[in-house]
Amino acid sequence: MTIEQALSSSGLDPREARILLAAATGFSQAAVLAFPERPLPADCAARFADFAARRRRGEPVAYILGEQEFYGLRLTVTPAVLIPRPETELLVDLALEREFARVVDLGTGCGAIALAIKHQRPAARVVAVEASAAALEVARRNAVRLALDVEWRHGRWCGPLGEERYPMLVANPPYVAEGDPHLVALAHEPAHALVAGADGLDAIRAITAQAPAHLAAGGWLLIEHGMGQDAAVRGLLARAGLREVRTWPDLARIPRVSGGRR
Repeated sequence: MTIEQALSSSGLDPREARILLAAATGFSQAAVLAFPERPLPADCAARFADFAARRRRGEPVAYILGEQEFYGLRLTVTPAVLIPRPETELLVDLALEREFARVVDLGTGCGAIALAIKHQRPAARVVAVEASAAALEVARRNAVRLALDVEWRHGRWCGPLGEERYPMLVANPPYVAEGDPHLVALAHEPAHALVAGADGLDAIRAITAQAPAHLAAGGWLLIEHGMGQDAAVRGLLARAGLREVRTWPDLARIPRVSGGRR
């Protein structure tokens, strides 16, 4: 079997097929494109066939490969964690636009936001909180592999912060409503990292209620949310007593992050 035959018979989107074939063979994607007549060793063909079958069953490419890029970092991901999305890079951008020496990432998952911030601000003290022990272990492994020093804490939202106050809190919490039709396509990802009550706002309600007690004077709370939730989130931030409340759109012009200042 040649590269071209394997790709054409995979039943996958061509780009995804190339990514998976490169991973199965060790070839670069450029080589996959440049040498379609190249024969595949039997073990590579079998590995690609397994990858393709998993993808046809709906398993995300990131889980098949065991990694995902985020903010220039190659992160290990497993079904214990949500796969980092490109739109979440806006949350990192907005945090980095502000001055802080200490920051907390609430609900860190695989550690994507915390590690991206630490990579960009090596001198900052970065604390990351996660309720799932399995997810926290993935985050710790990413930190070790990337040689980034983040302080990991096991617990829910601001619970592990005690009486501490910080100049910056960031969060990408669950914000999908129960029964949302988009959940069908997300069936392989952990529901606890996606679903937050009947309207998708339960986690954001908890964070906005807890966060002011952990913000230093002038400190910022920045929260990622879903399309159409921005007005409700701004309302929650304002009711929590935060000022300068506003929303920022992602590259698709979808209102994606809302925040306010103590």
